[in-house]
Amino acid sequence: MENIFVTFVAPFILVLAHILDLFGAFVIVISSLMVFIYFLKSSKDGRRVRLTLAASLAFGLEFKLGGEILRTVIVRSMDEIIILGSIIILRGLLNLIIHWEIKHDVEGL
Repeated sequence: MENIFVTFVAPFILVLAHILDLFGAFVIVISSLMVFIYFLKSSKDGRRVRLTLAASLAFGLEFKLGGEILRTVIVRSMDEIIILGSIIILRGLLNLIIHWEIKHDVEGL
C-alpha cells in the first residue's frame, strides 16, 4: 500500500502543490502590475490602490499556503516537518498582517 502512495499519490500531490504555487505567483505578479499601472495613470491618493494591492497579495498568499498544506501530506522526515511548519507559520503571519492592514485602512476611509 505504501508503494502505491509513493509511486502514484505523492507525485500527484506534489504536482498539485506546484500548481497552487504557480497560481499564487501568477495572482501576485499580475495584480501587482495592474495596480502599479493604475497608480501611474491616476493622480489620486494611493490609499485605495494600496488596499487593492493588499487584497490581491492576500489572495495570492492563500494559494501559496494551500500548496504548502498539500506538501505536508508527503513529508517523510522531522526536518521536512519543521521546514514546512515554519513556512506555513510565516505565510499565515503575512496573511494576518495584510488583513490587519486592510482592515485598518478601510476604517480610515
